[in-house]
Amino acid sequence: MVQWTSAVGAPQLARLLASQRAATAADAGHRVPAYRSLADGVRLLVLEGRIPVAARLPAERELAAALRVSRTTVAAAFEALRSEGFLASRRGSGSWTAVPAGKPLPTRGLEPLPPESAGSVIDLACATFLAPEPHLTDAFQGAVTDLAPYTGTHGNYPGGLPALREALAARYTARGVPTMPEQIMVTTGAMGAVAALARQLVPRSERVAVEHPSYANVLHLLRDAGARLVPVPMADGLAGWDLPAWRQAFRESAPRMAYVIADYHNPTGALAPDEQRRELVAAARAAGTVLVADESMTDLTLDEDVELPRPMAAFDPGGSAVITVGSVSKAVWAGLRIGWVRAAPEVIRSLVAARVYADLGSPVLEQLAVARLLKGEGWESAVTARRAGARANRDALVAALHERLPDWEFTVPRGGLTLWTRTGGLSGSRIAEAGERIGVRVPAGTRFGVDGAFEGYVRLLFTVSGPVVDEAVTRLAQAADLVRTGAVAEGDVPRTYVA
Repeated sequence: MVQWTSAVGAPQLARLLASQRAATAADAGHRVPAYRSLADGVRLLVLEGRIPVAARLPAERELAAALRVSRTTVAAAFEALRSEGFLASRRGSGSWTAVPAGKPLPTRGLEPLPPESAGSVIDLACATFLAPEPHLTDAFQGAVTDLAPYTGTHGNYPGGLPALREALAARYTARGVPTMPEQIMVTTGAMGAVAALARQLVPRSERVAVEHPSYANVLHLLRDAGARLVPVPMADGLAGWDLPAWRQAFRESAPRMAYVIADYHNPTGALAPDEQRRELVAAARAAGTVLVADESMTDLTLDEDVELPRPMAAFDPGGSAVITVGSVSKAVWAGLRIGWVRAAPEVIRSLVAARVYADLGSPVLEQLAVARLLKGEGWESAVTARRAGARANRDALVAALHERLPDWEFTVPRGGLTLWTRTGGLSGSRIAEAGERIGVRVPAGTRFGVDGAFEGYVRLLFTVSGPVVDEAVTRLAQAADLVRTGAVAEGDVPRTYVA
């Protein structure tokens, strides 16, 4: 009986391992045996989910040729992986990846930390905050009083409740983008919005252009939907988009869709200026590419002297080139699970019709609560509190990093929740693994890239405060020391927490 469910080719595995080697060459002054380095590289790829569990690996001779090492080295690495529980083999069926008994399957996204683990692990991976009180409770109490007219209906509103669609349309109009309620569809978070658009706009094997790096969960969503990703590099630092690279991608790849984050880009924190937005929209329109602009971070301007550029949709008055995605998860609370799509009415009609075969609509009470927040003073009060907290957290994190990890490089963003950090020549994957073992959770840069890119980065979030910030950076510094001395590669890190 065949035990594997997918396969990884030798060239693909060689590329993934090469991305690690580029970032780990400066990890330490010690030498690791070649077989041990290979085994550790495969193990990290499995732990990160970049190679799925139950994936058949290439034959020893084939992999040795691709890596330009001896077959003996590959055989020794495979034997080490088998002894550690990360590889299983059967005569005639080859070898396939596995995880040791009692260890959870790796995931490819940035899933929330289980609540029962919050006391032992500092989570810098998932961009979530506690609910803003009393604003959220007040909104739900008001929503209960608004509920009666809806309880006499079936409760399924694929396009969203009229009250919320009206409130969101009014919000866009106030931002300088005239919008009708018919241009809004309420979704289950921003991810639900992107998933609906991918199903509607991107047949399997079609190309989708993405910023490089980009939001990890959307990259995985698009891959799982069968899209062929076209990575377009970001400009250096916080300079925004590389417009010549985008024009080249449109010209050479003709992507069906492009996914961008103009407002406090996740993970880099870049804020694209007006002129870049205008040029990108014009280039997309000329290429026949639909731009999906994710505005999840748009309310999180942290520095008071920043003037937010116009929304992407403002540069597409005809509505043919730009579709906007939004959410309350970052600005208010992720537990609401309310997002939306703003597009031309005919696009919304198509999305609503297709949604009947998906989830039929978002929860009524949550929609009423968000409508209450938007129509009253609750939204601005909640967002103002969120900005103040994120600003203080950002400044504390930056100060702690300068003190404890002075060789780590980053540019401080003016808003958003993310700090894109170069890890001083160390492997971000190994830092993430070591951090997990000693109680600080960070995602490696490779989660935000395509084909193993950004191994030398990690993404940090402005989601913890006070003494917890110092403790988080202290643990990160310990993780970096463990990587630098080779303890992670040799499996000597004492595990204080099992995810």
